[in-house]
Amino acid sequence: MVPNLPRIAALAPGLLAGLAACTPTGGKASADAPKIDYRGVETRLLDDNLVEFRVALSGEGVDGTAADAYARCAAAQYAQIRGYGFARHVRTNVNEEGGIWRADAVYTISPALPQGLKTIDAEVTVGDCADRGIPSV
Repeated sequence: MVPNLPRIAALAPGLLAGLAACTPTGGKASADAPKIDYRGVETRLLDDNLVEFRVALSGEGVDGTAADAYARCAAAQYAQIRGYGFARHVRTNVNEEGGIWRADAVYTISPALPQGLKTIDAEVTVGDCADRGIPSV
C-alpha cells in the first residue's frame, strides 16, 4: 500500500495541468510569440566550399542575435542541399537600418566535421531552426 496515495491523487489534476503547459508547440510559434518578418536569404558561392549568406529580417524583438541565427539556419540548410553534413562559421557582419536587421555571413561547408570551434552539424541545426520557427534557404 502506498501511504500518501490519497494525497498524490488529489495533486494529480494540478500536476497534469502544469505539464500540459510545458508541451512543445511542434515548431510552430505560439500566438503570443513576437512576430518576425523573415525577408529572405541571398546566397552566393565564393569558392567550391565557401558560401556567403545575406539575410534580412525585421519585427518585434529582432536584434543582431536573431539575424545571426537566421544566417546560421540558411548555412545549415544550404550545406544539406549540397549534400554536405557540416558547416564552419568564418565571419558575420550585422547591421540595422530603418528597423531592418541584415547579416552578411560566410561559412565553409564540408562532408566531414571541419576543424575549428564554430562548427555546426547541418542536420541538427536545421531541426533546431524548424523547432524555433526560423526559415532557411
